[in-house]
Amino acid sequence: MGIGTYMAKEVIKEINNKSKEFYEFILPPVDMVEDGNDLLVTIDLPGFNKNDIILRINKNILTIKANKPDNEYKGTVYLKHRPTKIDKKILLPFSIDNDDDDEITGTANYTDGIITLRIPSKNLGNRIQIS
Repeated sequence: MGIGTYMAKEVIKEINNKSKEFYEFILPPVDMVEDGNDLLVTIDLPGFNKNDIILRINKNILTIKANKPDNEYKGTVYLKHRPTKIDKKILLPFSIDNDDDDEITGTANYTDGIITLRIPSKNLGNRIQIS
């Protein structure tokens, strides 16, 4: 393999690494709507196991963290954009009272790679259990 081919492969590999980092930074897609007295947050996290996802609310910040193992392939990898980790903070339209750390703030349901989070507008606590 010539030096030109080697350098081209290394440049392509670095571009793919940076684009994967970009996708990990901007993902997951999130919708947030007011539904009656609740805030309904829909988060797309396909490919992640429910037990590998952590949701937390601190005041008016929703934190979404998710990790999954990175598949190592023996052959040549041409493109790899699927994120293996998510760490995103989202500003909520209202603040949550965090006086009691053991109280559940809302409900979350994980089905087909989509989390549907329902946060009552009058709530206490900061932890959310995913069912």
